[in-house]
Amino acid sequence: MAITAEHIRTTLTRYLDQHPEEKADLAPVLDLLDTGAEITSRKEFRGHATAGAILTDPVGKVLFIHHLALNKWLLPGGHLELGDTTLIGASLRELAEETGIRPELVVPLRDEPVHIDVHPIPANPAKGEGDHQHIDFRFVFATNADVAELQAEEVTDAAWRSAETITDERLRNRVSAAIRR
Repeated sequence: MAITAEHIRTTLTRYLDQHPEEKADLAPVLDLLDTGAEITSRKEFRGHATAGAILTDPVGKVLFIHHLALNKWLLPGGHLELGDTTLIGASLRELAEETGIRPELVVPLRDEPVHIDVHPIPANPAKGEGDHQHIDFRFVFATNADVAELQAEEVTDAAWRSAETITDERLRNRVSAAIRR
């Protein structure tokens, strides 16, 4: 069964229970859910859910990928698919697709998202997409493995970097804390 709005709401509610200071920032996501918006569909341009992976290695480095369409260094992740049943599972699938690192070589450091971020995505005429919002549910994982095969149609490079290079301060602090545990 595909990811449901109820799964997203439950995940978001648990996250806000742990991070109540983010309630105002994430209120628009709850509003979308309340209106019945199909936020699991990438056709919902007011905002749709995506799943992100923060992968750490044994020395605390974080894996970044160079995204072809956006021409930026990002953390692995992407859109939900019909076969996804959980957000953490979607995150792991995206990680495997983009880096070739097999899921059995990856261990979640926590079951809940380490961060939920809402950010704008520019129009992509090649995909028939206008400007829209991503609601990125980010999960943190650890591995001893290295990148195997990049998803050439989306990723041009990968690099292990210090967690200190994560530009979002809240995410950087939470990832650093998860690595230290």
